[in-house]
Amino acid sequence: MKTQEKFNIVHLSKYYPPYQGGIETHVQALAQAQASLGHKVEVICVNGNNEDGEYSDKTKTVSEYDRNVAITRLGRVATMARFDICPELVARVAEIGSRRDTVLHLHTPNPMMLLVLANLLRSVPFVITHHSDIVKQKFLKYVLRPFEVLVYSRSSMVLATSRNYLDGSKFLNIYKDKVRFLPLGIDTEEFVRPNQDALNFRDDLRNNYPGPIWLVVGRLVYYKAIHLATEALCHVPGTLVIVGVGPLERNLRSLAIELGVDDRIVWLGNISRNELVGAYHAAKALWFPSNIRSEAFGLVQVEAMASSCPVINADIPGSGVSWVSRHEIEALTVPVNDSYELAKAANRMLEDDRLYSNLVEGSRKRASQFNHMVMASQSISVYNDVLAQYYGSKNQERIKSLIPYCDEEA
Repeated sequence: MKTQEKFNIVHLSKYYPPYQGGIETHVQALAQAQASLGHKVEVICVNGNNEDGEYSDKTKTVSEYDRNVAITRLGRVATMARFDICPELVARVAEIGSRRDTVLHLHTPNPMMLLVLANLLRSVPFVITHHSDIVKQKFLKYVLRPFEVLVYSRSSMVLATSRNYLDGSKFLNIYKDKVRFLPLGIDTEEFVRPNQDALNFRDDLRNNYPGPIWLVVGRLVYYKAIHLATEALCHVPGTLVIVGVGPLERNLRSLAIELGVDDRIVWLGNISRNELVGAYHAAKALWFPSNIRSEAFGLVQVEAMASSCPVINADIPGSGVSWVSRHEIEALTVPVNDSYELAKAANRMLEDDRLYSNLVEGSRKRASQFNHMVMASQSISVYNDVLAQYYGSKNQERIKSLIPYCDEEA
């Protein structure tokens, strides 16, 4: 096979925006950047919402375009223990797998897609981005492991988002010989240069709530450890603005009342993109206290840094979080599960103007390294290498290093 300049790319993702989540944000940024480079890009995912845009266990299949990316949201007939049942998926993936010169790109964890690929793929070029291990769901982990091993063994290449995560993942190390590094990236432009709607929202937050404003962005789930941010607020002045929804909201609200800080927390829920940008620009810092390896990268850190908003994160063993935003360069990194140290870091930002200024400048520089177009270009190099090997080309040099700044000294 000759080196191919344009590719047919199919991303297999659990969900896709407007569903909010780090993987979903990444898939959208990567797909759109690849399409802008002239490739034909499609995303297959689950449709989690009904015709009114509300969450539903039973949905219909919807086909649409997000700019120049074709999106197929497959209808589901049921969901059990966070596992979606989509009857159309088997036939759809089988049809895609029969196409020549098409690369499948699976994003995991993704239980349903794993099961389908394990049963359908025999000899098809496909790439996996391993966003995180299955950490807490022990039963799901062991039930899926045989299928996971089968799919990863058949894959052409596995992409890890950081060297730190590979070093801390026993599962990924099984496939170390086929692992490459491709850090996540975003289109930083809207965060670097906010539009007027974003600036208006920034001003609204600053004018309506006592400063400084501290920001939390993410789903209200266990590994985000937002209870630590609530506890830290007891020892820090200002207002905590929380963007996101999730099953722990009621418990977190109750904790805020119990601690006597409920009047200093603003629950924004899901907000628009412009409002999110404005929230970053209103904030003194992003609090990111996630405490286990389910948090592998922390893409919101890049959004914050691009907005000149430093980060306070936690030193999660075997995670890439503290590599993305580094201690005393772009962030202050504190021990996991320590709300006192989180508060101490926040107060340090308030008291040391020189430190804070350096963190802001460092954040701007670091964010530029996680650019979506760099990520897309490097992903195309991966596909080229995969297809060259798959079709027997002997003239392609193997990729030696995908992202220069992945090195330890970065």
